Amino acid sequence: MDETDEPMNDALMSIGAFARRVGLAPSALRFYDDCDVLRPAYVDDATGYRYYAADQEPRAVLVRRLRAAGIPLTDAPAVLDGTREEARAVLEGHARRARETAASARSAIEEILRDLPGGARRASVRLGGAELASAVRQVAPAVASAPVREEFPVLGCVLIELGHQETRLVATDRYRLAVRALRHRSPEAAEDVAGAPGRVLVDAEALKEAASWALRMPDIRIEADQQGVRLHGDTAVRDLPAVDGTFPDYRMILDNLPAARHRIIADRTALREAITAGGHAGPLILDTGEQQLTVTVTVATPGSVTATPPAICTGPPVRIAFDPYVLLPALDAGVGPDVLLEIASPSQPVIVRSADQGSFTTLVMPVPGASADA
Repeated sequence: MDETDEPMNDALMSIGAFARRVGLAPSALRFYDDCDVLRPAYVDDATGYRYYAADQEPRAVLVRRLRAAGIPLTDAPAVLDGTREEARAVLEGHARRARETAASARSAIEEILRDLPGGARRASVRLGGAELASAVRQVAPAVASAPVREEFPVLGCVLIELGHQETRLVATDRYRLAVRALRHRSPEAAEDVAGAPGRVLVDAEALKEAASWALRMPDIRIEADQQGVRLHGDTAVRDLPAVDGTFPDYRMILDNLPAARHRIIADRTALREAITAGGHAGPLILDTGEQQLTVTVTVATPGSVTATPPAICTGPPVRIAFDPYVLLPALDAGVGPDVLLEIASPSQPVIVRSADQGSFTTLVMPVPGASADA
C-alpha cells in the first residue's frame, strides 16, 4: 500500500482519491505541495502521506484549469488568491502572449511546408512514435561532447532499458544525468519483456536519426537483444547496433540523492532569458537571498549582468553556481512553462523537473564559484 491508495476517514481523502476526483496526477499534487500552491489538509508525520479535504476541490480544479491553459505557477497566485482585477490582468496578458506565440508558430510551419520536397528471444514493447521522439529529444542533450566521447565512448551512448511496465532512456556526460520513462502501449508488452535482455547501449547520434523517423509513426514496436535494438514501424525497420561498454549506475545515483533543502520554481522562459542576456563567459550564480531569485551571469566584457526573474523560493537562502552550457540544456529539455530546481547543497547534484512531466528527471552538477549557503 502506498500514498496513492492509503485509506482515510470520511473527512479526508488520500492523495490518490483526491487526484482522481479533481483530475490531477498524484505526482502533480506533490509538486504543487512543494511549491505552496496546493498544500494538503493533513500530512501524516509517521508516513509522510498527504491527505486532502473536500473543500479543497475547487482550488485544485482551478489549478488544473490554469495548468491546462499554460499559466506559469509564478502567475498562479494572482488568480488563486488575488483580487478579480489582478486575476483578470494575468489571464488576459497570458491570452495575448499565447495568441502571439501561436501566430509565430503557424507562420514558421507554413514556411517549412512550402519548402518541403515533393535469433535469441528479444525483448519487445510498443510505444508511440511521437513519445519516443520526445524522449530522445529530452535525454540527448545530456550525452557527452566529442572530446569526452573519445576518452569515454560509453558517454556518447544512450542506455535503453526495457522493463515490465516502462522503457527508460538514460544519458549522462558526468555533469548532467537525464532519465525519461515511457509507459508501454499495451498490457501484453510486459509479458514480452520477461526473461529477455532489456538493457542495451546505442549510439546517441544513430538514435536521434531513428527518432526523427519514428516521429511520423503512430506506433513503434521496439525489440532488443545482445546485438542491439530494432525499431519496427508500419512498413519499415530501423536497426541500432549495440555498443559494448559499462554504463554508469544511474539508479544508484538517483537512490542516494540527499533530501532537498532549497526549492526554486521559476518561469522557464524568464529564467532562460536572464541567463542568456548579454551572453555568458563564465559561471552563473543563482541566489535566493531575501526570498527573491537573483541571477548573476559573468559576461565577456569585464563585469557581470544581474536579473531577478519571477520565482518562488522556499527553504533557507542559498547561493549556487552553474556552468551555463550545462544548465541551459536541462531547462530546454523540460516540458511546461515552469521549472523546479531542488537543491540539497551548493556542491551536490541539483534536480531539475516540472509538474507537467513527472516521467522526466534531469540532474545537473553545480560548479565552484559561489559561497556555501548564504
